[in-house]
Amino acid sequence: MSASSAPPSSRRWLIYGSVALVLALGVWYAASRSPASSGGGRNRWNVKAGNQAVPVRAEVARQEAFAVHLKSIGTVTPLNTVTVRSRVDGPLQRIAFAEGQRVERGDLLAEIDPAPYRIRLAQTEGQLQQNAAQLQTARSDLQRFEQLFAQNLVTRQELELQQALVASREGALAASKAQVETARLELSYTRIEAPIAGRLGLRQVDTGNLVRAGDSNGLVVITQTAPISVLFTVPETDLQQVLDGLRTGGGNERSLLATGTLRTVDNQINVATGTLRLRAEFANADDRLFPNQFVNVRLRVVTLPAAIVVSTSAIQFGSRGTYVYVVNERNEAKVRDVVLGPANALLQTVTSGVKAGDPVVVEGIDRLRDGRAVTLIDESAPAAPAAEPAAKSGPGGRPGSKGR
Repeated sequence: MSASSAPPSSRRWLIYGSVALVLALGVWYAASRSPASSGGGRNRWNVKAGNQAVPVRAEVARQEAFAVHLKSIGTVTPLNTVTVRSRVDGPLQRIAFAEGQRVERGDLLAEIDPAPYRIRLAQTEGQLQQNAAQLQTARSDLQRFEQLFAQNLVTRQELELQQALVASREGALAASKAQVETARLELSYTRIEAPIAGRLGLRQVDTGNLVRAGDSNGLVVITQTAPISVLFTVPETDLQQVLDGLRTGGGNERSLLATGTLRTVDNQINVATGTLRLRAEFANADDRLFPNQFVNVRLRVVTLPAAIVVSTSAIQFGSRGTYVYVVNERNEAKVRDVVLGPANALLQTVTSGVKAGDPVVVEGIDRLRDGRAVTLIDESAPAAPAAEPAAKSGPGGRPGSKGR
């Protein structure tokens, strides 16, 4: 059967197939003859080059003062904590404080019924007056005995007896004076005052209860919160840095609670943990530090005056060691091996490998390799020194592309 005698539907499919084959051959031919570059810029379909420009963000390495810190976990510890107890027995007549109140030294906290102690004071004062009168009589008699002895009207023994009586009366008077002072002191103890300044805790006893001297629970606890201290530990290997900083005066860590001063270092190292306890003092005027609170402590031990710092996100770790990607004058990402120094949560110091002013890649690193072309997408980051001349190369050249 000839082609002219074939059914119409078969001829249509033959024509469609021929057209599709011609289109496929045309696309293949055009792709195989596509130019590798145009006007100094790379074509993104150039498989042989394999160096498509990668958008990255870079930050310039800078030279600045860098504070070196030691990190630890500490406990906020009051400098003074006092359990207020009564010094005398008696019914609690009045409570003059509110729970949680801040008090100053000498503020009235409570009163115990003073009536029994006023009576006791009056009794001792009466005894004092009686002993004083007896002493005065004994001294007058002694004067007469001395006159009579000079006239040989009394014996020496009688004179010495009168002298002893006067001494006895003087002793009794001194004891009475002491009893009066004791009674007066006990009366003053019926007014319970704050021994230190601080913040009060919860009340331990209610009005009307009988309190006794030395009661273990006490009436209330006063905690000194301003100033306050933080106890923390550092490894013994860091002891010398701490001592040097102390001699020279030198939380999740997202919020700074307070700044203070290292006051003292313990006198011995804990052999079980190999650590040394330190105490830092904080003014804590805003009460942001609370007793027994756990806090992250950063102790500044030294400040490097002219350190080269980069973002911690720029540091890469691999089999070759630590390295960064630096954007050169041709807008290429070049690998630089670096030696690291001290670091903090955001910045890393570099002792060699990078100098101040080098643009260091901080984002887009996962798509980079040595020599890969890059495009800086952060407008706030300074471009490489020769990037602008490269953008002016040949017709069709684009800013940020690699020059010839």
